Amino acid sequence: MKNPIDLVAQAAAFADRYNMLPPGSTILVALSGGGDSMALLSVLEKLAQERDLHLHAAHFNHQLRGEESQRDETFVTEWCEKRNIPLIIGQGDVAQEAKEQGKGVEETARAMRYAFLEETAAALGCERIATAHSADDNLETLLLHLVRGAGLHGLAGIPPRRGVVVRPLLTTSRAEIVAYLEAN
Repeated sequence: MKNPIDLVAQAAAFADRYNMLPPGSTILVALSGGGDSMALLSVLEKLAQERDLHLHAAHFNHQLRGEESQRDETFVTEWCEKRNIPLIIGQGDVAQEAKEQGKGVEETARAMRYAFLEETAAALGCERIATAHSADDNLETLLLHLVRGAGLHGLAGIPPRRGVVVRPLLTTSRAEIVAYLEAN
């Protein structure tokens, strides 16, 4: 496993390869409150000064887990307040929306979350939306596509960058993220 302090440099090098974090840009960081997204915000916070990045965080409360969903929202709110990172909160009744649309909860949650992120980024003038997909997420996606019989396009996995959506931690394993979080 890599030394946890290398995560910032690793993410920066990967981001540079795909022009994810142009100097002077405004970045909206998708923040769930889980370890991956908290590590992403921490890494970007460390890169912000040297790259003149302007960070905003966005949290979408899916209202699927009752009190636990509210605890996540409170946690990210307090964390961002302590660091003076502007945070925008969105919410939606995903279960009800899924029922009305006749779609799965996970699919509906993703669509609602990305719509919120895109609208928020546009309103704030953000050039990028950073999400915390990791190497483990990429592997899971590849395996899922393989099981479903995807062609070559589907076997490509999660792209490092799709439009304004960037994934600076895509080559980072969950174990590396956990080590980084424990060290920081």
